[in-house]
Amino acid sequence: MINKNGVAIGLNSIALSAGLTALSMAAVWWLLNTLGPDWAVYAPATCTATRCFCELPRVGSLVLQPANSWSSYGYAFAGFLMIVLSQSQTWKSRFRAEAATWFGATAIFVGLGSVLLHATLTLWGQFFDVMGMYLTGGFMLVSAVSRWRRWPAQLSIVVYLVLVGGLIVLLYQVPDVRRWLFAVVLVLAIVFEIGFARPKRKGVRVSYYFAGIATKALAFTVWNLDQHGTLCAPESLLQGHAIWHLLGATSLWLTFCYYRSERTSESKLHSS
Repeated sequence: MINKNGVAIGLNSIALSAGLTALSMAAVWWLLNTLGPDWAVYAPATCTATRCFCELPRVGSLVLQPANSWSSYGYAFAGFLMIVLSQSQTWKSRFRAEAATWFGATAIFVGLGSVLLHATLTLWGQFFDVMGMYLTGGFMLVSAVSRWRRWPAQLSIVVYLVLVGGLIVLLYQVPDVRRWLFAVVLVLAIVFEIGFARPKRKGVRVSYYFAGIATKALAFTVWNLDQHGTLCAPESLLQGHAIWHLLGATSLWLTFCYYRSERTSESKLHSS
């Protein structure tokens, strides 16, 4: 099928993305079997000192938090679909295919990092979980500033690497500030995108971006309810944090749809 922006989203793309997600699941399962299941031999995630969300850890299991772990693959599926679409011959967006592919890769990294955290509740799992968030948030921020300031691709890449590198160093040295740093990067990305980059994106469908923000806001509400025990059934497979993952993946997908809706001059000519 073809969406309104002329980008094919057919069953083949969905099936391929699902297959790639299944392969990533198999790879992570192999990694967990190699390193676990005695996760107590590793340094614990910093959240274990307070609360690692509502889901009760299945002590002794290979996957300590199954609902929170498996739901994380929603990010991986969305990321693989972004990559499949950006590499198709029907891609006609001004959003460069290379950038779209990397954005998809960051979404995959978010998902797999989240699996490693919730399956192990280790400090190294937490590190990869937050790193994925920095890769994605940093991309959104640099994308907004580079479109506003009309930076060349080479400069954008350098700024992105420096920004993400600095965030990762801080994550390693001061892991307790991870959430605040991500919140700052995300808010800055939204402000620069709406206030400065959006007017530079010709023909872009802003409704996708605002829908993504609304979805993220709903996800954050559910995250808070789960984190503080307001919405909590520890032994249930229906977890608020798992819903946060699925809503977060949806938000990233909507952001991707916003980026790809920007038309090139050629695509405008063809559509007129």
